[in-house]
Amino acid sequence: MSRQRISEAVKSGRVLVSDGAWGTFLQKKGLKAGECPELWCVERPNDVYDVAKNYVDAGADMIESDSFGGSRFKLEHYGLAARTAEINEAAARMSKKAAGEQAWVIASIGPTGKLLVMEDVTEQELYDAFKEQAVALEKGGADAVCIETMSAIDEAVLAIKAAKENTKLEIICTFSFELTQSGEYRTMMGVSPAAAATACVAAGADIIGTNCGNGIERMIEIVKEMRAACPATPILVHANAGLPKNVNGADVFPETPEDMAGQVAALVQAGANIVGGCCGTTPAHIRAMAKVAHALGK
Repeated sequence: MSRQRISEAVKSGRVLVSDGAWGTFLQKKGLKAGECPELWCVERPNDVYDVAKNYVDAGADMIESDSFGGSRFKLEHYGLAARTAEINEAAARMSKKAAGEQAWVIASIGPTGKLLVMEDVTEQELYDAFKEQAVALEKGGADAVCIETMSAIDEAVLAIKAAKENTKLEIICTFSFELTQSGEYRTMMGVSPAAAATACVAAGADIIGTNCGNGIERMIEIVKEMRAACPATPILVHANAGLPKNVNGADVFPETPEDMAGQVAALVQAGANIVGGCCGTTPAHIRAMAKVAHALGK
């Protein structure tokens, strides 16, 4: 595969496919509640590699990394803050090994759990934490960072700037939205899809989008809002396999691979350039979506 940038591939007319859920996959491999998923990159690297390889084999053009909770703020809950760089570098390395020359690695960076509005962290502390994580992910072989599941613009902007100013990585930033009683989509901090998209592009993101919180059908309206606000910026969607239902104490995601694949064309028509999965999705979902998505590209 050409090592062109993801955004360049999109602008050439390709519809790209990202990967699916990581957390549930790791749980099936034995990850227990309360255990640090990111530590598996060091202690059980073959299992982490296998998750990534399964998605590459399913047809994903890009794969994330087991680094969603890899900031020092998250890792300190496990007494692992001092190992932040080591863990993130290992996470990117495992995904890079699986990707080879076949796929891009879009290394995951999730929220820190700290809120500037509550004054429990400073802007500089957040910036430094994101910088530390992004630099390590680049060292491990990432092609891009996927700053995801964001709800606050200030945190997202600091993450974008930290990665952009300290690495050569391509920058993706996605927010999670919920449907309000008034019929609008907002993050838990009250941010609209249009406001999130505009702020991310202004901060320097190369690709914007939305992940988690919604099944693929609901993502269509969110993408339309983002596309109207930012007509020229590539948009990525990581949709859940529907909204979870509690069955015998366990969350079950109802959408089948065929259900999700059936919405891909409408999602692309709405303005999405990259489609993939979040909670509840599997390699089977990605394989079905890829078959449709790759046929839609030029």
